[in-house]
Amino acid sequence: MKTYRITVNGVAYDVTVEETAAGAVAPAPVAAPAPVAAPAPVAAPAPVAAPTPAPAVAPAGGAAGAVSVNAPMPGTIVRINVKPGQAVKKDDVLLVLEAMKMENDIASPADGVVASVEVAQGATVATDEVLITLN
Repeated sequence: MKTYRITVNGVAYDVTVEETAAGAVAPAPVAAPAPVAAPAPVAAPAPVAAPTPAPAVAPAGGAAGAVSVNAPMPGTIVRINVKPGQAVKKDDVLLVLEAMKMENDIASPADGVVASVEVAQGATVATDEVLITLN
């Protein structure tokens, strides 16, 4: 019989192996893990506070870009239906966003005038990225 010390994932094991008459190795019982010094714990990094998103609607007073229309999911801009200065009504389709091979209409959340179009056709956008601002 031969005894070996084997380390697996930082844990040491003492293993005894017995040779048989045919020269094959038969399995032997595994001894309890030998005590091994544990690696020093590493302190987790302090959680970073997520930035607070700006409110979608600015306070009354007619500030430029009072309403931001954000991307509800990551995707690609397929079509833009509005231009800066154009009047829109609530639920008018402002642009089309393709995500997971489906075209999603992005509608106006309120009546207003398009203050700016922040993306171009064919652009890839991330979730919550500003697409269009309305006054």
